[in-house]
Amino acid sequence: MPFSLSDHPDLDVRAQAAVFETASLADVLVWTWEKFGVRAAIGTSFQGSGLVIIDQAVKLGLGFPVFTLDTGLLFPETYELKSRLERHFGIVIEAMHPEQTVEEQAGTYGPELWRSNPDTCCAMRKVLPLQKKLAGLDVWITGVRRNQSDGRATTQMLELYEFDKLRARHLLKLNPMATWSREAIWDHIKREGIPYNALHDRGYHSIGCWPCTKLAGSGEGERAGRWEGFDKTECGIHTFMGANI
Repeated sequence: MPFSLSDHPDLDVRAQAAVFETASLADVLVWTWEKFGVRAAIGTSFQGSGLVIIDQAVKLGLGFPVFTLDTGLLFPETYELKSRLERHFGIVIEAMHPEQTVEEQAGTYGPELWRSNPDTCCAMRKVLPLQKKLAGLDVWITGVRRNQSDGRATTQMLELYEFDKLRARHLLKLNPMATWSREAIWDHIKREGIPYNALHDRGYHSIGCWPCTKLAGSGEGERAGRWEGFDKTECGIHTFMGANI
């Protein structure tokens, strides 16, 4: 179960978020490990910022579980990267799967749901598996950054969400990369020799499911190329819990 605030009477989330604004990534991760241990986990879709978090955690000897959402619609390059990262870091990355396979979903909702109703497809293949995983955590560690999009500009380093109102349970969302720039992330990746998705070298910015990820122009933002033709910029995993409380 996600934790209750009553379990941590000494934790002032807003004050801690303010402290994290000027803290190093290492200090943020060490604080989280010492306070929550394996009740905190790194969620990654293998974008650059998530790779930096994993790299730092491993080098610091912090045994955070690492998980990813395997929609069954990822690029072959993404699956290949997962295996490379596991070998590189010496870790196992848990894959969270939807209840239905892509074929089973087509039988229920019709073929290529991502074309007719991408919100429902994302909910089935990403949000629901994530909710199941988060139900067993106190802290979800993400790679969300403020300069990725307008919708992420107000991201705080540490956020509190009401996960289960009926049972007064909460979830902390740690965004330790919120202040990082894209340039700083890629400088770190190249300097440390961290494996990354080969699609980045072909011009892809943000990489998700293959049907909903297209090449972006050189001057476009980091989230460009996702859900082309739809008024949609988020899959829902960072919005389903509503506002930070």
